[in-house]
Amino acid sequence: MASISAKLSYLIGITRFRRISEKLYVDGDKVYREAGINFKASWFPVYYVLALAEDPITVMQIAEQIDFSHISVKNVLRELEQFEYVEIISNPDDGRSKLVSLTTKGQKLIYRLKPIWISLSATLKKIFQTGHPDFMNTLNRIDSQIEKTPLYLSLSQSEKDVIMVIDYKPGLNRHFHELAGPWLSGELNGALEEKGGITLQAPDPSHFIEGGFVFFARYKEQIVGFVALKRLDDDSFECDRPYTNPIYKNFEIELKLIERCISRCMENDAKTLWHQTTMDLPEAHQLFHLLGFMEESAPPGMQVQDQTEKIMCLEL
Repeated sequence: MASISAKLSYLIGITRFRRISEKLYVDGDKVYREAGINFKASWFPVYYVLALAEDPITVMQIAEQIDFSHISVKNVLRELEQFEYVEIISNPDDGRSKLVSLTTKGQKLIYRLKPIWISLSATLKKIFQTGHPDFMNTLNRIDSQIEKTPLYLSLSQSEKDVIMVIDYKPGLNRHFHELAGPWLSGELNGALEEKGGITLQAPDPSHFIEGGFVFFARYKEQIVGFVALKRLDDDSFECDRPYTNPIYKNFEIELKLIERCISRCMENDAKTLWHQTTMDLPEAHQLFHLLGFMEESAPPGMQVQDQTEKIMCLEL
């Protein structure tokens, strides 16, 4: 007989998130104890912000940087103060707030904690990726979604309103022209017939033979965007510019398409994801930067387009 947890499925998701979190906190505390350090896993975000701060900062500034409530930060600071890791003084510019900084004892602790953090980070990455190679992006999307649309508001929305990213199939060929055609013929004055292995009618067969992928975004049974992911070599892929229906520009379609490219790269044990673009796409540049892409020189396997003005890379 299936367990109650299995039957409840998503309804028990919140409880399982909490249980997993509590387990990790308990194990994290054990790691610090066995290293002979008086430190708790729950202190890490607050302590880390203080370690990076060059000057004393307020409780509110700490809370804003780590998305904690004001009272949660105060509770952690109270415990850190008991161990003489932090100093809390009145703010001369605002009598209603306090200024917080690490004590000398707290600063010295950093050197003992750093090796543990490096090991913990690698281990947590391995644990999280057993669920999905792109777990952190998935977690970020969940966090972003509930911040933008709280659960009680989401209840009134239809499941059909969800943007789904699906793999290529031949029946979707007609959408290449619908989505890429206006941009290629309009913004580029019809000068470009092909880009990133994509023609206006269908993807180049070699795009798949060489290990690439094409993803489509579907919203309310309509195809509203697509992106091509080209394999450069065993360890690298290149992400083309996502094409989307301008009517749905505010639906974060491009973000979901690029995140799917990142996810597929990680599923294939790739080490880098590349992108080439022009300077007349500032919004696209910002989006790729937000996802961690940095400007780099083109790798050996990349065919740089004539109109390319910037090469970007994401280390996976």
